[in-house]
Amino acid sequence: HGTEQFIQSARASRKQAKEAAAAKGTKRIQGTRRKKAKENTVTMSNRVCHFKLVLLGDTAVGKSCLVVRFVRDEFFEFQEPTIGAAFLTQTVALDEATVKFEIWDTAGQERYRSLAPMYYRGAAAAIIVYDITNPDSFAGAKSWVKELQRRGDPNVVIALAGNKADLESRRKVEFEEANAYAEENGILHLETSAKNASNVKALFVEIAKKLPKTPPQPEREAFPIVTPKQENRSCC
Repeated sequence: HGTEQFIQSARASRKQAKEAAAAKGTKRIQGTRRKKAKENTVTMSNRVCHFKLVLLGDTAVGKSCLVVRFVRDEFFEFQEPTIGAAFLTQTVALDEATVKFEIWDTAGQERYRSLAPMYYRGAAAAIIVYDITNPDSFAGAKSWVKELQRRGDPNVVIALAGNKADLESRRKVEFEEANAYAEENGILHLETSAKNASNVKALFVEIAKKLPKTPPQPEREAFPIVTPKQENRSCC
């Protein structure tokens, strides 16, 4: 009798173990299904809107440094000058949608200026960068604003970025002067520092907020992207 009771007890234990394992497996499957359903809900409620954005401005004002800080959260004291244009992407999450910026970082050298219309054509947004320590770059920025207003998309969102704000002791362009100019022209204005990341993300967030969340599909165009030479240029 003792042997029979032992066998029955062992069988009952095995049965309970199997039932427990089955129940655990069912919970795991249900949990996975709930997780996938949640992910799908998030994806459906937070759609992704694509926008073309172009950076314009004189050479050595820090356009590439701003983009690299925004996209990769990196900064290099010496940044290779852009030749032609560079292409990067990054997203900004808003409450109603996720904005994906398709960014064209254009070369600032005068010999590449004739290529600029090819890059700002069809752009939903433009960041025009100047160096707060260089008055000539601010004059150049004004020229870019006029060109965009004359030849760019009529609904383009323009932001004026006074870069190298960390170099306050060397400031030559006053914030009030640039801000007044921006207000007169109905454009955004922020001072930024790619070096310490000040206002870099905020710049792109403010642009994203002003963009329509149902953009028209732009025509696909071919753009030349040239690999930069190994040449150092100070950039902040």
